[in-house]
Amino acid sequence: MLARPMMPHKPKGRIFSIERYAVHDGEGIRTIVFLKGCPLSCLWCANPEGQDPTSQLLFLPDRCIACGRCVDVCPTGAASRSAEGEIEQRPMLCRGCGLCAAECCSNARSLAGREVDVAEVMAEVARDVPFYRRSGGGLTVSGGEPVAQPKFTAALLAECHRLGISTAVETCGHAPWETLAAIALHLDEVLYDLKHMDPVEHRRLTGVSNELILENLRRLAGTAVEVIVRVPVVTGCNDSESNLAAVADFVAALDGRRRVELLPYHGYGTPKYQRIGRSYSLAGVEPPGAARLQELAGIVRARGVPCEIG
Repeated sequence: MLARPMMPHKPKGRIFSIERYAVHDGEGIRTIVFLKGCPLSCLWCANPEGQDPTSQLLFLPDRCIACGRCVDVCPTGAASRSAEGEIEQRPMLCRGCGLCAAECCSNARSLAGREVDVAEVMAEVARDVPFYRRSGGGLTVSGGEPVAQPKFTAALLAECHRLGISTAVETCGHAPWETLAAIALHLDEVLYDLKHMDPVEHRRLTGVSNELILENLRRLAGTAVEVIVRVPVVTGCNDSESNLAAVADFVAALDGRRRVELLPYHGYGTPKYQRIGRSYSLAGVEPPGAARLQELAGIVRARGVPCEIG
């Protein structure tokens, strides 16, 4: 039996987006809150602005009209004017103060990351309670990584439960078990990402090994929370038959209800890398085809594990 922790007084968190009317990250119609900070750096990450726990500037050069207001207010020289008169951004000098974004009149600059309290987020979540009740939906906390801000995540989920709103998190599972267990007390559903079953390949693809992730999944499956294992299927990275067979064998041995969702890779997040001044190492990688996804799903199902394609 997990002991219920004492909740801190009005913890604050840092988020970079709130998405309403989502239907792919949990049951029914959902509101998704995206938190900043993640211990992984997956090569295919669709939300790279969620990896850094601090606020970050997003710069869209195509929208810039070179008015120079950002240069005038930037305290570090991160925004500067080239010899040709164009505005340039030096990400290494930027400290995410947001002054340039506040001055930008063409929406070429915006800040990813703002500090909020539970009440501010719940004001957004509560607007869609009728949709949750009709569809069986609720709140999903994603990121980034929700467990990277454990006090805020637990407080937000606890408030949802107090109001009768269903809760879910999307997590990579890379955190001390005590941290994950405390959050699980306020959860109905966990969308648990498995990137690769081989620890060496996992480190190459994400920056960390998978031992802690797999051990936490074993322990979480023994609780009352419904666990859905999600595999982002990325061509040339983790889409081998042997890897999906290993995923299925691992999931088949877990306690409780379990199923697998295959999420086909997409490149929708590619432009974000340019906006935060980073290169995207998987440029040109194609999504897996429908036939290939069905083949991989068949490998999972053949081992007695329900499998859906997201």
